[in-house]
Amino acid sequence: MKRLVYMMMALVVLFAANSCKDKKTAQVITPTDSLDLEEVADDSTIYGVCGEGTSMHNLELISDEGDTLSVFIDDEQPDIVLGGLLAGDRIALIGYKAQDGEMMAQKIINLTSLLGKWTSLDKNFDLLEGGEVKNNVKAETNPWTSWKILNGKLLLNKDTFAIDKLGSDSLMLENTQGIYVFKRQE
Repeated sequence: MKRLVYMMMALVVLFAANSCKDKKTAQVITPTDSLDLEEVADDSTIYGVCGEGTSMHNLELISDEGDTLSVFIDDEQPDIVLGGLLAGDRIALIGYKAQDGEMMAQKIINLTSLLGKWTSLDKNFDLLEGGEVKNNVKAETNPWTSWKILNGKLLLNKDTFAIDKLGSDSLMLENTQGIYVFKRQE
């Protein structure tokens, strides 16, 4: 009888040790969850509408808060403006205040230009207003379903991309996995 009790106790100890071992190796935060922590941080992007007073060197931005901002665009850095500037278009601005107090543009993303149908060899999707992505490839294993701009980067689900180019017919995104080129589909 004592032998049976000892064997049962040994099995319980062995089972408990294995379950503790599994718990120690389990990750608390997965690599994809790290983005959730980034999203908690404040978004430095200023959103608004491109105003009528916009010129080659100055963006007039009517912010979502109702403020009218005058933002200097340095013509020596042509890659600052992505998607062009057209009065009435939705704009995402990353900027800073210079020492003289003037607002300077680091990156301007025309959100209106970003919307639409985009295709590549393996992707076919629509970026829609309100942050929705409509996937047009039915066999897609991990389709993008949402998008937003966060600190000047494009988030498609939990994938983070730098926007390298945004034109009337082309979009170039980059992340640690590589560079992705899309063309606009009519």
